[in-house]
Amino acid sequence: MRTVFMGNPEFAIPSLQAIHKSNFNLIAVVSNPPKPIGRKRLLHLTPVGTYAKEHEIHLIEVNSLKSENLKNQLLQLRPDIFVIVAYKILPKSLINIPRYGSINLHASLLPKYRGASPIQWALMNGDVVTGNTVFQITPSVDTGDVIIQEHVKIFNDDNMQTLSERLSKNGSDLILKAMRKIKQGGEGIPQDISQVTSAPKIIKEMTIINWSWSAEKIHNWIRGLTPKPGMFTYLNNKRLRIYKSKVLNGNFGNPGTVVDINTNSIIISTGENLIALLEIQLEGKKKLLVSEFLKGYNIKIDTVLGK
Repeated sequence: MRTVFMGNPEFAIPSLQAIHKSNFNLIAVVSNPPKPIGRKRLLHLTPVGTYAKEHEIHLIEVNSLKSENLKNQLLQLRPDIFVIVAYKILPKSLINIPRYGSINLHASLLPKYRGASPIQWALMNGDVVTGNTVFQITPSVDTGDVIIQEHVKIFNDDNMQTLSERLSKNGSDLILKAMRKIKQGGEGIPQDISQVTSAPKIIKEMTIINWSWSAEKIHNWIRGLTPKPGMFTYLNNKRLRIYKSKVLNGNFGNPGTVVDINTNSIIISTGENLIALLEIQLEGKKKLLVSEFLKGYNIKIDTVLGK
């Protein structure tokens, strides 16, 4: 099949690589143009764009998927299928250009967690299983027929980065299975709308720790938002990001209060049970294990976080 791949971030690379190494005919890659990064504002390609350049794959860089120029370029390629992984919402004008339409890899078991942040919400909600779905794209976001899906276990020590890496690798295999199924005439299955849940975009207000929550909920939100954007609180009027934690049994002290300190952790009271902070970053400082942080910072029991 003449395949056009569309994507931007590192998450999409295993899928792109799998198609590139397969018997499918990868004729082009679509990705965002380079953008300035860092203090020197040097232009950097997206990870997908970089892969295309390094492997001499025809690269189309576009700001808007609604441009007539892009549509004409894609029509001239005579594609059989569009494969989308971690990219923009495909407009109706492009969806049906290919002979077999357009498919998308979504990092959840659709119809669960439709939306922009399925990996984060699976962790934030304390799920023990998630998965990947390859579905046929329709004009309504994340609503198309399911071609294939597969479960992926969530481990207790997973955070957004580690789970994302596993889902990315699993998804690359799933994309190839879906493409083979489509080529052989296989059809998708409609999603069960009674099972729909959403995974809305993470906004800044969500990253502030509410110490009146249970320790379990705070811990899960830390996992779901690590390493970026990260959950934070305040310590003596300085922002304190929490990257790793552990739930402990016990209830004493007002929520947000430091109730114990040992060589490896700072233990905080919450609305239910205790939470041990294990890896943190104080504003203006490096990210550190608490064991290292305590060597240079004197924090006292009864200190209240969030102020």
